[in-house]
Amino acid sequence: MNAAKEKIRELLEKLPEDCTVEDVQYHLYVLEKIQRGISRAESEGVITQEEVEKRLSKWTTE
Repeated sequence: MNAAKEKIRELLEKLPEDCTVEDVQYHLYVLEKIQRGISRAESEGVITQEEVEKRLSKWTTE
């Protein structure tokens, strides 16, 4: 079976019976964004929390 179809079936099973089409669309959107993030992290790597803080420090003031 197609992996995408299986994930959609799993999602539909988890959502409440009274969910709207918009609820389903939102959850599909979130799942896609999460999957893209995971794929990107695997292909491009990640940075440490310390590096994030260092990079962001130039835009923030304390």
